[in-house]
Amino acid sequence: MNSNSARLLLRNLVLHRQNRISIWSHQSNGYSSVSLIKSPETLGSREPRDLYFAISPWKRMLSSASAPQAESTAAKETREEVREISVSDGGKGDIGKRPPEAVTISSYWGVGPQKVTREDGSAWPWNCFMPWDAYKADLAIDLTKHHVPKTFLDKFAYRTVKLLRIPTDIFFQRRYGCRAMMLETVAAVPGMVGGMLLHLKSLRKFQQSGGWIKALLEEAENERMHLMTMVEIVQPRWYERLLVLTVQGVFFNAFFVLYLLSPKLAHRIVGYLEEEAIHSYTEFLKDIDSGAIENIPAPAIAIDYWRLPKDATLKDVVIVIRADEAHHRDVNHFASDIQFQGKELREAPAPIGYH
Repeated sequence: MNSNSARLLLRNLVLHRQNRISIWSHQSNGYSSVSLIKSPETLGSREPRDLYFAISPWKRMLSSASAPQAESTAAKETREEVREISVSDGGKGDIGKRPPEAVTISSYWGVGPQKVTREDGSAWPWNCFMPWDAYKADLAIDLTKHHVPKTFLDKFAYRTVKLLRIPTDIFFQRRYGCRAMMLETVAAVPGMVGGMLLHLKSLRKFQQSGGWIKALLEEAENERMHLMTMVEIVQPRWYERLLVLTVQGVFFNAFFVLYLLSPKLAHRIVGYLEEEAIHSYTEFLKDIDSGAIENIPAPAIAIDYWRLPKDATLKDVVIVIRADEAHHRDVNHFASDIQFQGKELREAPAPIGYH
């Protein structure tokens, strides 16, 4: 501060004590300062006006020192609010009972958790899918349709799937819960591989995919939800988990190479795999009806995902999963037919939302 400003400050303190002056003390740094709160418009002479502009930088600088405390209070309120709406029980019905340290808080970037509710107003317990991802399965689909192999590639695909079924039958026999779990870990791979490769192709060639990227990724996500449901029903043993890791590692790489070489063959194989899945779930239902497998209550995740009634059972879950597999059968045989006609997938409308 220059000498003129200092002189003006002292003069104001002596002659104008009646003016509104606030004393600001910064206890943590051990010093005090004076700031005028009168505006230039209310000051009659030039000297007080000059004094205002001389002191106002001090006022701004010193008053900003209290910002961290205010910011801390606001941040605390935000954290409390986010914590309240981000508590999730994983679908076990104990909303709001998880300890604070188990809650992930992320609001600084504006990507905070949403407060989502069911149609009845109750809290949505899942973060792996949202209510708008749930749907009612189309049970009217024809389960008996079969693509008769005619060309060499069709016959190769059909025989390959039949050969793959032999070790599965030997290992699982009639333990259809474990068999279904294994099938879903495999069935969730083709849609992801196909969607990924079509995505990269679209980027390379600067062209649209005709919606097929989304359609195949929807299939992969639907199959993954099948797996999440079956895991709730069947608790896999350690060697079954090890088998899943092995099969997935082999199948992913094999299917990746196959899709690069011949997408039409890859889709045909998946179509026949889905036909086998329909057969397996049909046998699953027969064992439930005969009493060989207990018809237990449906898992909560299945009830919300397929919008099943609250009293749904395992049989209801198997029925909707089998319907989904029939839709996947149609999608992949359709995709293969398009390419057997010498066309690209983007030339035909993709069956988006066709679970």
